[in-house]
Amino acid sequence: MAKEIFELSDPDVELDSPHAIVMLRPWIDVGCVGDLTLCWLEDHFGAKDFAKLANPGDYFDFTRYRPMVSLVEDRRELELPNSTVKYAKRDGQEDLLFVHLLEPHISGDIYVESVYKFLKTLKVKRYCLVGSMYDVVPHTRELLVTGSASEEELQDQLVDLNAKSSNYEGPTTILYRLFERARKAKIETLNLMVHLPQYTQLEEDYSGELRLLEIISQLYNFTDSLDELRGMAEKQYLEVSDIVAADSRLQSLLLRLEERYDLDAEESKLEKSTNELSPEVERFLREVD
Repeated sequence: MAKEIFELSDPDVELDSPHAIVMLRPWIDVGCVGDLTLCWLEDHFGAKDFAKLANPGDYFDFTRYRPMVSLVEDRRELELPNSTVKYAKRDGQEDLLFVHLLEPHISGDIYVESVYKFLKTLKVKRYCLVGSMYDVVPHTRELLVTGSASEEELQDQLVDLNAKSSNYEGPTTILYRLFERARKAKIETLNLMVHLPQYTQLEEDYSGELRLLEIISQLYNFTDSLDELRGMAEKQYLEVSDIVAADSRLQSLLLRLEERYDLDAEESKLEKSTNELSPEVERFLREVD
């Protein structure tokens, strides 16, 4: 059975106003952070296969996304690159969809519209995109996360969780149109982007994964320990510190990045404290001005 362009693995599943947590490759998945985050969540919630594109070759160039051959019980099996969806049901809470999207090479408009209709058919209540990008930030400070939300209450939660508003302008992905379609359809939208140190270039960045999961765990009310992942992240960045310590140029760069990060943090605190002034103080300042 297929809904739009997706073929369902379990067509009898009924979902209750699910929230879709989405990652996108390759545009915003440096360090595989989006993929790692969704895989952790899928394992945590015991997610099951739900859907995949029926005809991925209609949208992807298989000379750029390479098919994979593997041996299964002495038989060769071919696996095509694909966009896939898993689901998890939660008692008394929102059901979750975990959506692994590949960027299309062809028929982008049709792809975007079909993914939107698929989510709309499932009555998705929230579309949450998670990902990662490189930035001029140090690995020795809490990783910067930028984000935005369509609902004021949700945006306030992001502020409380120390996620900053994004002011990015520049090249983007055709999948951004999903945000536009979702907003027009009154679907809640949320995006979370963790900024990774550009000088690290790790194949799998566990600190980026940890930082996103710290925020997502608060948004979705699960308090299970992230201690194992935190240990992996700390060990990985300690190794980065050893590499930096052995290179005077990297040491100098790191020092400048730390100074800039700390200055931005102080300015943010000052701005926040100014915004929290009492009405009486604000009135006095206006009169003085």
